[in-house]
Amino acid sequence: MEPITIGILAAILIIVLLATGMPVAFGLGLVSIVFLVIFEGVDSLSVVADTFFAGIAEFSLVSIPMFIVMGAAVASSPAGKDLFEALDRWLTRVPGGLIISNIGACSVFAALSGSSPATCAAIGKMGIPEMQKRGYPDSLATGSIAAGGTLGILIPPSVTMIVYGISTETSIGRLFLAGVFPGLLLTTLFMAWAIYYAWRNGFDFRAKIGAFSWKQKFEILPRVLPFLAIIIGILFVLYGGVATPSEAAGVGALFCLILVAVIYKIVHPKKIWAIMSDSTRESVMILMIIGSSALFAYTLSSLFVTQSIAEYIAGLEVNRWALMAMINVFLLVAGFFLPPVAVIVMTAPILLPIILTAGFDPYWFAVILTINMEIGLITPPVGLNLYVINGIVPDISLPTILKGAFPFMLCMVVGIIILCLFPEIATWLPEKVMGLEQ
Repeated sequence: MEPITIGILAAILIIVLLATGMPVAFGLGLVSIVFLVIFEGVDSLSVVADTFFAGIAEFSLVSIPMFIVMGAAVASSPAGKDLFEALDRWLTRVPGGLIISNIGACSVFAALSGSSPATCAAIGKMGIPEMQKRGYPDSLATGSIAAGGTLGILIPPSVTMIVYGISTETSIGRLFLAGVFPGLLLTTLFMAWAIYYAWRNGFDFRAKIGAFSWKQKFEILPRVLPFLAIIIGILFVLYGGVATPSEAAGVGALFCLILVAVIYKIVHPKKIWAIMSDSTRESVMILMIIGSSALFAYTLSSLFVTQSIAEYIAGLEVNRWALMAMINVFLLVAGFFLPPVAVIVMTAPILLPIILTAGFDPYWFAVILTINMEIGLITPPVGLNLYVINGIVPDISLPTILKGAFPFMLCMVVGIIILCLFPEIATWLPEKVMGLEQ
């Protein structure tokens, strides 16, 4: 049987298994084992355990559970509410300022938690009811939070960037830096749409509330600035050569636990246990996917599927931008059905050689891939952020939330186009801070 035919059959079987509700890790592992036995015999099972373990035996993977602990600690506290309130008090007189406050809070909280659903839940619980109270349309109130929550997988420190770095053997530090300006670009595009929407519809929200005093503006900052300091500190030690990503993640997790204990008095053993158990559950899930994807990648490689696909695509006589357009469509569709981590570990090792052959920068491509995954988070049928928002405000229907999120999806598409026209937005900072990669 031809290798590409084997690859197509494997893809179809995975889709069928995942459609039944089977966890991604189990689906990848089962397909890998079945195809190894069918095409290479029962003796091939001797490599399964070693290959799976090798997939997670990376020191840099230690940073994933540490960053997850950091995010879980922050998500368990009222930090999201305080971030929202702080920005609201400072931007209250700006047209559309409440939406800007929500998106700004999402971008900061996303950097702390690295989790899109956690960002949606933390900011949405406070932000959506407040926007409804002040007269914002339900679609815009929910759509802005759903879209703002996606920033969690792009703005550093990002767990998905760590997974991409490990899957493609690229520098995690450079990946973090590559996500900074694109993350700010998307945040700016989201805010610009919010202001335009407010202006186009003639809303004057400023008249609905009174001004905040300087005392009220400054009194909330001590509860917010320490968390911002952690983000800055992590980035400083990473790029100052002080610590590795794993070490920075461990220190960041420790400081976040200390801050939520000191500022929000989260010291009860049950609450600490909840943070640790939630973090362990999510970390094991991600590591299981990574291990299973390593086994799946080995299976495809041993059956020459990966090499055949790469040769086929590289042999297509098409413009490299047409090739990139096809890859974007593929990633977008994959993001509709699979979580970002699963898409990255399954596709990045296959796509990277193609990207390099076409002359694209691997760190720029990581940003493009991540933005496609962001679109998938607010797009049916999976659209995790949509369901998180619907759980917060069940009285608002999913179609209404999707209608509000759609313009922000277009903002992401615009962001991808801008990055294609000006790739330096993603590549300049890594080269400036860390120099040209050898």
